[in-house]
Amino acid sequence: MVRLFPLLVALVLSACSRSTPASAETQNTDTPVATQGQAATAQGQTPAAPVLKPVPAQLPEIVARVNGEDISKADFEKAVMNIEASAGGPVPVDQRDRVFRGVLDQMIGYRLLIQESKSRKMTVADAELDKRVEQIRSRFPSEDAFKKALSEQNVTVEQLRSDALNDILVGTMLQAEVAPKVSVTPEQVNDFYQKNPSQFQQPERVRASHILIGFPQNADEAAKKDARAKAADVLKEVKAGKDFAALAKQYSTDPGSGANGGDLGYFQQGQMVPPFDQAAFAMKPGETSDLVESSFGVHIIRVVDRQAPGVVPIDEVRPKIQEYLEGQGRQQQTQAFVESLKAKGKVEIFI
Repeated sequence: MVRLFPLLVALVLSACSRSTPASAETQNTDTPVATQGQAATAQGQTPAAPVLKPVPAQLPEIVARVNGEDISKADFEKAVMNIEASAGGPVPVDQRDRVFRGVLDQMIGYRLLIQESKSRKMTVADAELDKRVEQIRSRFPSEDAFKKALSEQNVTVEQLRSDALNDILVGTMLQAEVAPKVSVTPEQVNDFYQKNPSQFQQPERVRASHILIGFPQNADEAAKKDARAKAADVLKEVKAGKDFAALAKQYSTDPGSGANGGDLGYFQQGQMVPPFDQAAFAMKPGETSDLVESSFGVHIIRVVDRQAPGVVPIDEVRPKIQEYLEGQGRQQQTQAFVESLKAKGKVEIFI
């Protein structure tokens, strides 16, 4: 079951919801919406820590059985490996029971959802399935890379199509089953905003544009000297009163901002490389820097605006709060649906 897809449809729940909290962003605002646990704490609740049964060091060949269908040790270990790959390291020893139990619970839930979708005799058009497989294939830079990934995971194209089919069936069923039960009112958005003030603090920010005359990170001194000379010529044009945005479009080698007249939007301290950061936050709106050299090249920076620290207005974050609360609602409804399937089915756990 666990192959080239996000782990178990992002551990079951993301098939119909966003599984991570949204960021309450306006342009580049890094103001996170509280997580569910934080929200509970903010509302005076204390999330209860579940008591977990230890997972044995040696796993049996069959770790669980769902309505007669086995969940094998091999598939379970693949699921854990996917988590470790995403996290960039092995599961910490003190978290092993929690993570392993969570993975197994999600695998059981996903198996129940697949079974339920098939019991409803749901179908998927060949064209839709072909499109999904092609989307997976397109994530790889070449056909050889795609085939190599399949080979490394001991997966055939037929197995891939089968997993894609299950993914679509589960997602479609959850959309029909869960979405109509989820609604978020303006009052709920306001309540969340008021009860989580710490989540909407915004540090001082600067909006700036720049013209970059770049050089490679391994550039020799001659290349750096050439870049400084060219940047100095451009700076003369800036000081002569020529349009900064037009000069950025003409000369800047920054592919991200050059076409936009050098505009970098708003950013807070620490988001840019230190030389750039120090120069930008030392200037007032309307001021232009001298040449500023970083590992990317030579910059000419113009500060456009500064925003003092404060609280992000609710109107700026309302859409993100709405999205987050809807995601939490879908997550809760999905879990309730899975629990109902567990109640009417037979689930055996062997670890």
